[in-house]
Amino acid sequence: MTRGSALWQMHAAAVLFGISGIFGKLIISGVAVLVFGRAVFAVLSLSLLLIKSRRLPWQGMTSQRIFNLLAMGLLLVAHWVTFFIGIKVGGVAVATLGFACFPAFVALLESVLYREQLTKTEYTLIGLVSLGLVLVTPSFDFANNATEGLIWGILSGFTYALLTIGNRSVAAKMSGVQVNWWENLSVMLCLLPFAFADIPQVPWLDWVWIACLGLLCTGLSYSFFINALKVINARTAAMIIALEPVYAILVAWVLFHEQPGLRMVAGGELIIFAVAWSTRQKSG
Repeated sequence: MTRGSALWQMHAAAVLFGISGIFGKLIISGVAVLVFGRAVFAVLSLSLLLIKSRRLPWQGMTSQRIFNLLAMGLLLVAHWVTFFIGIKVGGVAVATLGFACFPAFVALLESVLYREQLTKTEYTLIGLVSLGLVLVTPSFDFANNATEGLIWGILSGFTYALLTIGNRSVAAKMSGVQVNWWENLSVMLCLLPFAFADIPQVPWLDWVWIACLGLLCTGLSYSFFINALKVINARTAAMIIALEPVYAILVAWVLFHEQPGLRMVAGGELIIFAVAWSTRQKSG
């Protein structure tokens, strides 16, 4: 694979990560069915990746590792549920930007859990992200739908930060596809009791969008991401993935006419710049 091809694949992964919120907006079924269905199709697509690499999900795994990954799946449930509630309540733009603040939560949580002192870069990151969130907030009235959606997005970012830290310790030196397979299986098992009664009433078009979420935004995007990392470094990858909210907002603007205001644009630029800059400082 050439560098140019790797860059295209990484941008494709960022687009696919970003448009998960678009599919969430298109799906009219409840969040429990949406997330359950996404996990089902994700497990199917990840199984294909494992078969292609001639590896079984349980190969090289101990019962303790499997238990830990299933437990991490609970955080993935919380992340996806809060994210898609934010999408449905407040729209793609605010929920996606709320989620984009998760690197700031990672820095704060690591300093608390591991008693690591924050660096100047991390203080700057937290400050810029906080200012960006203030600008993005449509109104400080919690009855405002957009503000509520932003809060759900921020909760999604917080739970994803917990998942990120948990995976660093639990899933170290394990196959990324295997980790995702077990965590998505956990999502399926957790949400089946809540989604089961509603599954027969799900419209066929919802199943199409749910399949797109699982196959494109999880299986294919992860495949692109892993392939591109074989050629480009982590710093370049992080800079590209930081564009995920930009792609999501642009597509939402075209499809749903969710035109961002000047404050939201300014706040979004601050958040994206802070994430990209801090990542570059850490990996430079």
